[in-house]
Amino acid sequence: MPTFAPVKYISMKAKEALAYHAQYPKGKLSIQPTKPLDNSQDLSLAYTPGVAAVCNAIAQDQQSVYAYTSKGNLVGIITNGSAVLGLGNLGPLAAKPIMEGKAVLMKKLAGIDAFDIELDEADPQALIKMITALSPTFGGILLEDIKAPICFAIEQALTKTLAIPCFHDDQHGTAIVIAAALKNALKLVKKQFATLRTIIHGAGAGAIATAKLLHTMGIPKSHIIMFDSKGIIHHNRANLSLEKRLFATTLPHTNLATALKDADCFIGLSVGNILKPAHLLQMAPKPIVFALANPTPEIDYQVAKATREDVIISTGRSDYPNQVNNLTGFPYIFRGLLDVQATHFNDTIKLAAVDAIASLVHTPVDGDNALFGPDYFTPSPLDKRLLTSVAPAVARAAMQTHSAQKPIQDWDHYLRHLHLVTNS
Repeated sequence: MPTFAPVKYISMKAKEALAYHAQYPKGKLSIQPTKPLDNSQDLSLAYTPGVAAVCNAIAQDQQSVYAYTSKGNLVGIITNGSAVLGLGNLGPLAAKPIMEGKAVLMKKLAGIDAFDIELDEADPQALIKMITALSPTFGGILLEDIKAPICFAIEQALTKTLAIPCFHDDQHGTAIVIAAALKNALKLVKKQFATLRTIIHGAGAGAIATAKLLHTMGIPKSHIIMFDSKGIIHHNRANLSLEKRLFATTLPHTNLATALKDADCFIGLSVGNILKPAHLLQMAPKPIVFALANPTPEIDYQVAKATREDVIISTGRSDYPNQVNNLTGFPYIFRGLLDVQATHFNDTIKLAAVDAIASLVHTPVDGDNALFGPDYFTPSPLDKRLLTSVAPAVARAAMQTHSAQKPIQDWDHYLRHLHLVTNS
Protein backbone atom coordinates (compact mmCIF):
# COMPACT_ATOMS: atom_id res chain seq x y z
CA MET A 1 0.00 0.00 0.00
CA PRO A 2 1.43 3.45 -0.91
CA THR A 3 2.23 5.81 1.90
CA PHE A 4 1.93 9.56 1.82
CA ALA A 5 3.78 12.22 3.75
CA PRO A 6 1.52 14.09 6.16
CA VAL A 7 0.33 17.50 5.01
CA LYS A 8 1.68 20.05 7.49
CA TYR A 9 -0.13 23.13 6.25
CA ILE A 10 -3.69 23.02 4.99
CA SER A 11 -6.15 25.87 4.53
CA MET A 12 -9.54 26.01 6.19
CA LYS A 13 -11.20 25.72 2.75
CA ALA A 14 -9.18 22.59 2.03
CA LYS A 15 -10.21 21.10 5.37
CA GLU A 16 -13.85 21.82 4.57
CA ALA A 17 -13.50 20.18 1.14
CA LEU A 18 -11.88 17.06 2.63
CA ALA A 19 -14.60 16.78 5.28
CA TYR A 20 -17.32 17.29 2.65
CA HIS A 21 -16.03 14.41 0.53
CA ALA A 22 -15.39 12.12 3.51
CA GLN A 23 -18.96 12.23 4.85
CA TYR A 24 -20.83 8.94 4.60
CA PRO A 25 -21.49 7.78 1.96
CA LYS A 26 -18.01 8.56 0.66
CA GLY A 27 -17.56 10.62 -2.48
CA LYS A 28 -20.36 12.29 -4.43
CA LEU A 29 -22.08 9.52 -6.42
CA SER A 30 -24.45 6.60 -5.89
CA ILE A 31 -26.68 4.44 -8.10
CA GLN A 32 -30.44 4.34 -7.60
CA PRO A 33 -32.93 1.95 -9.24
CA THR A 34 -35.53 3.46 -11.54
CA LYS A 35 -38.02 0.56 -11.56
CA PRO A 36 -39.80 -1.21 -8.68
CA LEU A 37 -38.00 -4.24 -7.26
CA ASP A 38 -40.35 -5.10 -4.45
CA ASN A 39 -41.50 -8.66 -5.22
CA SER A 40 -40.89 -11.74 -7.35
CA GLN A 41 -42.94 -10.33 -10.22
CA ASP A 42 -40.73 -7.23 -10.36
CA LEU A 43 -37.65 -9.42 -10.23
CA SER A 44 -38.91 -11.62 -13.07
CA LEU A 45 -39.24 -8.50 -15.25
CA ALA A 46 -36.03 -6.77 -14.21
CA TYR A 47 -33.93 -9.91 -14.49
CA THR A 48 -34.65 -13.50 -15.54
CA PRO A 49 -36.72 -14.58 -17.32
CA GLY A 50 -38.26 -11.31 -18.54
CA VAL A 51 -35.04 -9.54 -19.42
CA ALA A 52 -34.38 -12.10 -22.17
CA ALA A 53 -37.17 -10.57 -24.24
CA VAL A 54 -35.44 -7.19 -24.04
CA CYS A 55 -32.08 -8.69 -25.00
CA ASN A 56 -33.65 -10.34 -28.05
CA ALA A 57 -35.40 -7.13 -29.06
CA ILE A 58 -32.13 -5.20 -28.99
CA ALA A 59 -30.29 -7.97 -30.85
CA GLN A 60 -32.88 -7.70 -33.65
CA ASP A 61 -32.90 -3.86 -33.66
CA GLN A 62 -29.88 -2.27 -32.03
CA GLN A 63 -31.47 1.19 -32.08
CA SER A 64 -34.06 -0.11 -29.64
CA VAL A 65 -31.36 -0.05 -26.93
CA TYR A 66 -32.38 3.60 -26.50
CA ALA A 67 -35.98 2.52 -25.79
CA TYR A 68 -35.19 -0.23 -23.29
CA THR A 69 -32.03 0.88 -21.42
CA SER A 70 -30.44 3.94 -19.86
CA LYS A 71 -27.97 4.42 -22.73
CA GLY A 72 -29.81 7.47 -24.08
CA ASN A 73 -29.36 9.39 -20.84
CA LEU A 74 -25.93 8.09 -19.85
CA VAL A 75 -22.58 9.80 -20.37
CA GLY A 76 -19.14 8.34 -19.76
CA ILE A 77 -16.79 10.87 -18.12
CA ILE A 78 -13.35 9.52 -18.94
CA THR A 79 -9.83 10.55 -17.94
CA ASN A 80 -6.35 9.20 -17.41
CA GLY A 81 -5.51 11.95 -14.91
CA SER A 82 -2.64 13.32 -16.97
CA ALA A 83 -3.71 16.98 -16.66
CA VAL A 84 -5.71 17.40 -13.46
CA LEU A 85 -6.94 20.99 -13.10
CA GLY A 86 -3.77 23.11 -13.06
CA LEU A 87 -2.00 20.54 -10.90
CA GLY A 88 -0.44 18.43 -13.66
CA ASN A 89 -0.19 14.67 -14.06
CA LEU A 90 -1.64 13.43 -10.76
CA GLY A 91 -2.83 10.14 -12.19
CA PRO A 92 -6.26 8.50 -12.43
CA LEU A 93 -6.98 8.13 -8.70
CA ALA A 94 -6.39 11.80 -7.92
CA ALA A 95 -8.61 12.73 -10.88
CA LYS A 96 -11.59 10.76 -9.54
CA PRO A 97 -13.00 13.55 -7.30
CA ILE A 98 -13.20 15.86 -10.32
CA MET A 99 -14.87 13.24 -12.50
CA GLU A 100 -17.39 12.54 -9.74
CA GLY A 101 -17.98 16.28 -9.54
CA LYS A 102 -18.67 16.50 -13.27
CA ALA A 103 -21.10 13.61 -12.94
CA VAL A 104 -23.12 15.11 -10.09
CA LEU A 105 -23.30 18.45 -11.89
CA MET A 106 -24.61 16.68 -14.99
CA LYS A 107 -27.34 15.16 -12.85
CA LYS A 108 -28.15 18.23 -10.79
CA LEU A 109 -28.26 20.75 -13.61
CA ALA A 110 -29.39 18.73 -16.62
CA GLY A 111 -30.87 15.47 -15.33
CA ILE A 112 -28.13 13.39 -16.99
CA ASP A 113 -26.73 10.20 -15.47
CA ALA A 114 -22.99 9.71 -15.77
CA PHE A 115 -20.34 7.15 -14.87
CA ASP A 116 -16.87 8.43 -14.06
CA ILE A 117 -14.16 6.19 -15.52
CA GLU A 118 -10.51 6.68 -14.60
CA LEU A 119 -8.11 4.75 -16.84
CA ASP A 120 -4.54 3.94 -15.83
CA GLU A 121 -3.12 4.36 -19.32
CA ALA A 122 -0.76 6.94 -20.85
CA ASP A 123 -0.54 5.63 -24.40
CA PRO A 124 -3.02 7.46 -26.67
CA GLN A 125 -3.62 4.51 -29.00
CA ALA A 126 -4.37 2.25 -26.07
CA LEU A 127 -6.76 4.87 -24.66
CA ILE A 128 -8.55 5.12 -28.00
CA LYS A 129 -9.05 1.34 -28.03
CA MET A 130 -10.26 1.30 -24.41
CA ILE A 131 -12.75 4.11 -24.89
CA THR A 132 -13.99 2.62 -28.16
CA ALA A 133 -14.57 -0.70 -26.40
CA LEU A 134 -16.50 1.06 -23.61
CA SER A 135 -18.60 3.20 -25.95
CA PRO A 136 -21.64 0.87 -26.37
CA THR A 137 -22.54 1.64 -22.75
CA PHE A 138 -23.07 5.35 -23.34
CA GLY A 139 -25.06 7.91 -25.30
CA GLY A 140 -22.07 10.26 -25.22
CA ILE A 141 -18.45 10.53 -24.06
CA LEU A 142 -17.04 13.46 -22.07
CA LEU A 143 -13.23 13.46 -22.07
CA GLU A 144 -11.62 15.35 -19.21
CA ASP A 145 -8.16 16.14 -17.79
CA ILE A 146 -6.16 14.43 -20.55
CA LYS A 147 -2.99 16.34 -21.36
CA ALA A 148 -2.11 18.01 -24.65
CA PRO A 149 -1.12 17.08 -27.27
CA ILE A 150 -2.40 13.49 -26.91
CA CYS A 151 -5.91 14.78 -26.15
CA PHE A 152 -6.20 16.11 -29.70
CA ALA A 153 -5.37 12.77 -31.33
CA ILE A 154 -7.66 10.86 -28.96
CA GLU A 155 -10.67 13.07 -29.56
CA GLN A 156 -10.15 13.21 -33.33
CA ALA A 157 -9.90 9.43 -33.57
CA LEU A 158 -12.98 8.84 -31.43
CA THR A 159 -15.00 11.44 -33.35
CA LYS A 160 -14.23 9.60 -36.59
CA THR A 161 -15.07 6.12 -35.34
CA LEU A 162 -17.83 6.43 -32.73
CA ALA A 163 -21.52 6.81 -33.52
CA ILE A 164 -22.07 8.86 -30.35
CA PRO A 165 -20.82 12.39 -29.62
CA CYS A 166 -17.38 12.74 -28.08
CA PHE A 167 -16.71 16.05 -26.37
CA HIS A 168 -13.43 17.06 -24.72
CA ASP A 169 -14.51 19.64 -22.16
CA ASP A 170 -11.02 21.05 -21.58
CA GLN A 171 -11.00 21.93 -25.27
CA HIS A 172 -14.50 22.69 -26.45
CA GLY A 173 -16.26 23.54 -23.21
CA THR A 174 -13.55 26.09 -22.51
CA ALA A 175 -13.67 27.49 -26.03
CA ILE A 176 -17.47 27.80 -26.07
CA VAL A 177 -17.80 29.69 -22.79
CA ILE A 178 -14.91 32.02 -23.66
CA ALA A 179 -16.36 32.72 -27.11
CA ALA A 180 -19.79 33.48 -25.61
CA ALA A 181 -18.31 35.93 -23.11
CA LEU A 182 -16.12 37.54 -25.78
CA LYS A 183 -19.05 37.95 -28.15
CA ASN A 184 -20.82 40.04 -25.51
CA ALA A 185 -17.68 41.89 -24.43
CA LEU A 186 -17.21 43.04 -28.03
CA LYS A 187 -20.68 44.57 -27.97
CA LEU A 188 -19.69 46.60 -24.92
CA VAL A 189 -16.52 47.97 -26.51
CA LYS A 190 -18.02 48.24 -30.01
CA LYS A 191 -15.32 46.17 -31.67
CA GLN A 192 -15.52 43.32 -34.19
CA PHE A 193 -14.01 39.84 -34.35
CA ALA A 194 -12.49 40.64 -37.74
CA THR A 195 -10.29 43.42 -36.39
CA LEU A 196 -9.58 42.10 -32.89
CA ARG A 197 -5.88 41.86 -32.03
CA THR A 198 -5.78 39.00 -29.53
CA ILE A 199 -3.13 37.62 -27.19
CA ILE A 200 -3.68 34.09 -25.86
CA HIS A 201 -1.37 33.24 -22.97
CA GLY A 202 -1.29 29.48 -22.67
CA ALA A 203 -1.16 26.82 -25.38
CA GLY A 204 -2.79 23.79 -23.83
CA ALA A 205 -5.95 22.04 -24.97
CA GLY A 206 -8.28 24.86 -23.97
CA ALA A 207 -6.14 27.59 -25.48
CA ILE A 208 -5.73 25.82 -28.82
CA ALA A 209 -9.46 25.03 -29.05
CA THR A 210 -10.31 28.62 -28.12
CA ALA A 211 -8.03 29.98 -30.82
CA LYS A 212 -9.63 27.66 -33.38
CA LEU A 213 -13.17 28.63 -32.43
CA LEU A 214 -12.40 32.36 -32.34
CA HIS A 215 -10.83 32.03 -35.79
CA THR A 216 -14.03 30.32 -36.97
CA MET A 217 -15.96 33.29 -35.56
CA GLY A 218 -13.91 35.77 -37.56
CA ILE A 219 -10.58 36.59 -35.89
CA PRO A 220 -7.83 36.24 -38.53
CA LYS A 221 -5.00 33.91 -37.54
CA SER A 222 -2.61 36.79 -38.17
CA HIS A 223 -4.37 38.68 -35.34
CA ILE A 224 -3.81 35.88 -32.80
CA ILE A 225 -0.51 35.73 -30.92
CA MET A 226 -0.07 32.76 -28.60
CA PHE A 227 2.36 32.11 -25.77
CA ASP A 228 3.32 28.87 -24.05
CA SER A 229 5.63 28.21 -21.11
CA LYS A 230 8.67 28.79 -23.35
CA GLY A 231 7.49 32.15 -24.67
CA ILE A 232 5.98 33.41 -27.89
CA ILE A 233 4.95 30.77 -30.42
CA HIS A 234 6.84 32.03 -33.45
CA HIS A 235 7.03 30.37 -36.86
CA ASN A 236 10.82 30.01 -36.62
CA ARG A 237 10.70 28.10 -33.32
CA ALA A 238 11.80 24.49 -33.56
CA ASN A 239 9.83 21.44 -32.43
CA LEU A 240 6.39 23.04 -32.38
CA SER A 241 3.46 20.62 -32.28
CA LEU A 242 1.06 20.64 -35.22
CA GLU A 243 -1.58 22.40 -33.11
CA LYS A 244 0.79 25.15 -31.98
CA ARG A 245 2.11 25.63 -35.49
CA LEU A 246 -1.41 26.53 -36.62
CA PHE A 247 -1.08 29.75 -34.61
CA ALA A 248 2.63 30.45 -34.92
CA THR A 249 3.07 34.17 -35.61
CA THR A 250 5.37 35.74 -38.17
CA LEU A 251 5.27 39.13 -36.42
CA PRO A 252 8.52 40.41 -34.93
CA HIS A 253 7.40 40.31 -31.29
CA THR A 254 9.77 38.74 -28.80
CA ASN A 255 7.89 38.87 -25.49
CA LEU A 256 4.54 39.56 -23.86
CA ALA A 257 5.21 43.26 -23.35
CA THR A 258 5.81 43.95 -27.04
CA ALA A 259 2.94 41.73 -28.16
CA LEU A 260 0.47 43.49 -25.85
CA LYS A 261 1.18 46.97 -27.20
CA ASP A 262 -2.14 48.17 -28.68
CA ALA A 263 -3.68 44.69 -28.35
CA ASP A 264 -7.46 44.62 -27.96
CA CYS A 265 -7.83 41.39 -26.03
CA PHE A 266 -5.85 39.21 -23.60
CA ILE A 267 -7.06 35.67 -22.89
CA GLY A 268 -5.15 33.93 -20.12
CA LEU A 269 -5.24 30.16 -19.71
CA SER A 270 -1.92 29.82 -17.99
CA VAL A 271 -0.52 30.90 -14.62
CA GLY A 272 -1.28 33.55 -12.03
CA ASN A 273 0.06 37.11 -12.07
CA ILE A 274 1.70 36.90 -15.49
CA LEU A 275 -0.12 40.06 -16.71
CA LYS A 276 1.31 43.11 -14.98
CA PRO A 277 -0.32 46.55 -14.62
CA ALA A 278 2.34 47.96 -16.96
CA HIS A 279 1.26 45.42 -19.60
CA LEU A 280 -2.37 46.41 -19.20
CA LEU A 281 -1.53 50.07 -19.67
CA GLN A 282 0.00 49.27 -23.07
CA MET A 283 -3.19 47.74 -24.46
CA ALA A 284 -5.63 49.51 -26.77
CA PRO A 285 -8.56 51.57 -25.45
CA LYS A 286 -11.30 49.52 -23.76
CA PRO A 287 -9.14 46.40 -23.44
CA ILE A 288 -10.78 43.02 -22.89
CA VAL A 289 -9.01 40.84 -20.33
CA PHE A 290 -10.03 37.26 -19.59
CA ALA A 291 -7.72 36.20 -16.73
CA LEU A 292 -8.89 32.62 -16.34
CA ALA A 293 -6.09 30.89 -14.43
CA ASN A 294 -7.39 29.35 -11.21
CA PRO A 295 -7.22 29.95 -8.32
CA THR A 296 -4.91 32.90 -9.06
CA PRO A 297 -5.80 34.85 -12.23
CA GLU A 298 -3.17 36.21 -14.60
CA ILE A 299 -3.98 39.61 -13.11
CA ASP A 300 -6.01 40.32 -10.00
CA TYR A 301 -9.49 41.64 -10.77
CA GLN A 302 -9.20 44.61 -8.40
CA VAL A 303 -5.70 45.46 -9.65
CA ALA A 304 -6.92 45.44 -13.26
CA LYS A 305 -9.87 47.69 -12.41
CA ALA A 306 -7.62 50.10 -10.52
CA THR A 307 -5.14 50.20 -13.40
CA ARG A 308 -7.62 50.75 -16.24
CA GLU A 309 -11.11 52.15 -15.64
CA ASP A 310 -12.05 51.13 -19.17
CA VAL A 311 -11.02 47.46 -18.83
CA ILE A 312 -13.64 44.77 -19.49
CA ILE A 313 -12.58 41.82 -17.37
CA SER A 314 -13.57 38.24 -16.61
CA THR A 315 -11.90 35.68 -14.39
CA GLY A 316 -12.52 32.05 -13.61
CA ARG A 317 -13.42 32.89 -10.02
CA SER A 318 -16.93 32.91 -8.60
CA ASP A 319 -16.20 35.80 -6.23
CA TYR A 320 -15.92 38.36 -9.07
CA PRO A 321 -18.41 39.36 -11.78
CA ASN A 322 -18.46 37.61 -15.16
CA GLN A 323 -17.05 34.25 -14.12
CA VAL A 324 -16.11 32.23 -17.20
CA ASN A 325 -16.84 28.64 -16.21
CA ASN A 326 -17.29 25.48 -18.29
CA LEU A 327 -20.32 24.74 -16.14
CA THR A 328 -22.32 27.16 -18.30
CA GLY A 329 -21.76 24.76 -21.18
CA PHE A 330 -21.17 21.04 -20.81
CA PRO A 331 -24.29 19.85 -18.88
CA TYR A 332 -26.68 21.64 -21.23
CA ILE A 333 -24.74 20.79 -24.39
CA PHE A 334 -24.96 17.10 -23.50
CA ARG A 335 -28.65 17.45 -22.64
CA GLY A 336 -29.33 18.64 -26.18
CA LEU A 337 -27.08 16.02 -27.77
CA LEU A 338 -28.67 13.15 -25.86
CA ASP A 339 -32.23 14.31 -26.50
CA VAL A 340 -31.84 13.90 -30.26
CA GLN A 341 -29.55 10.85 -29.99
CA ALA A 342 -26.79 12.78 -31.74
CA THR A 343 -24.04 10.87 -33.46
CA HIS A 344 -21.45 13.65 -33.57
CA PHE A 345 -20.44 16.98 -32.07
CA ASN A 346 -19.44 19.60 -34.67
CA ASP A 347 -18.64 23.28 -35.23
CA THR A 348 -22.26 24.17 -35.99
CA ILE A 349 -23.27 22.81 -32.60
CA LYS A 350 -20.45 24.73 -30.91
CA LEU A 351 -21.56 28.01 -32.47
CA ALA A 352 -25.18 27.35 -31.54
CA ALA A 353 -24.11 26.85 -27.92
CA VAL A 354 -22.06 30.07 -28.03
CA ASP A 355 -25.03 32.06 -29.27
CA ALA A 356 -27.43 30.52 -26.74
CA ILE A 357 -25.14 31.24 -23.78
CA ALA A 358 -24.37 34.77 -24.95
CA SER A 359 -28.03 35.64 -25.53
CA LEU A 360 -29.10 35.09 -21.93
CA VAL A 361 -27.60 38.29 -20.49
CA HIS A 362 -29.69 40.40 -22.87
CA THR A 363 -32.97 39.25 -21.30
CA PRO A 364 -33.69 40.38 -17.72
CA VAL A 365 -34.54 37.73 -15.16
CA ASP A 366 -37.57 38.23 -12.92
CA GLY A 367 -36.36 39.36 -9.51
CA ASP A 368 -32.80 39.93 -10.73
CA ASN A 369 -31.54 43.48 -11.17
CA ALA A 370 -28.54 42.46 -13.29
CA LEU A 371 -28.44 44.37 -16.58
CA PHE A 372 -26.10 43.82 -19.51
CA GLY A 373 -22.94 45.83 -18.98
CA PRO A 374 -19.31 45.64 -17.81
CA ASP A 375 -20.33 43.82 -14.63
CA TYR A 376 -22.71 41.42 -16.37
CA PHE A 377 -21.86 40.20 -19.84
CA THR A 378 -21.81 36.43 -19.32
CA PRO A 379 -24.41 34.39 -17.40
CA SER A 380 -23.82 32.82 -14.02
CA PRO A 381 -23.04 29.09 -14.20
CA LEU A 382 -26.12 28.60 -12.02
CA ASP A 383 -28.50 30.54 -14.28
CA LYS A 384 -31.47 28.18 -14.56
CA ARG A 385 -32.26 29.48 -18.05
CA LEU A 386 -29.17 27.76 -19.46
CA LEU A 387 -30.98 24.43 -19.64
CA THR A 388 -33.90 25.74 -21.67
CA SER A 389 -31.69 27.91 -23.86
CA VAL A 390 -28.59 25.84 -24.62
CA ALA A 391 -30.10 22.35 -24.86
CA PRO A 392 -32.70 23.30 -27.54
CA ALA A 393 -30.09 25.28 -29.50
CA VAL A 394 -27.77 22.27 -29.51
CA ALA A 395 -30.58 19.91 -30.45
CA ARG A 396 -31.61 22.14 -33.38
CA ALA A 397 -28.01 22.39 -34.59
CA ALA A 398 -27.60 18.61 -34.44
CA MET A 399 -30.77 18.24 -36.48
CA GLN A 400 -29.61 20.84 -39.03
CA THR A 401 -26.30 19.01 -39.51
CA HIS A 402 -27.93 15.57 -39.82
CA SER A 403 -26.34 14.37 -36.60
CA ALA A 404 -29.69 13.69 -34.92
CA GLN A 405 -31.08 10.15 -35.00
CA LYS A 406 -34.24 11.22 -33.17
CA PRO A 407 -35.31 14.72 -34.31
CA ILE A 408 -37.59 16.65 -31.99
CA GLN A 409 -41.05 17.07 -33.48
CA ASP A 410 -42.90 19.02 -30.79
CA TRP A 411 -40.75 21.85 -29.43
CA ASP A 412 -43.36 23.10 -26.97
CA HIS A 413 -43.54 19.64 -25.43
CA TYR A 414 -39.73 19.47 -25.34
CA LEU A 415 -39.43 22.77 -23.51
CA ARG A 416 -42.03 21.65 -20.97
CA HIS A 417 -40.02 18.46 -20.49
CA LEU A 418 -36.82 20.44 -19.88
CA HIS A 419 -38.52 22.45 -17.16
CA LEU A 420 -39.26 19.15 -15.38
CA VAL A 421 -35.87 17.49 -15.95
CA THR A 422 -34.09 18.70 -12.83
CA ASN A 423 -37.20 18.73 -10.62
CA SER A 424 -38.02 15.04 -10.87
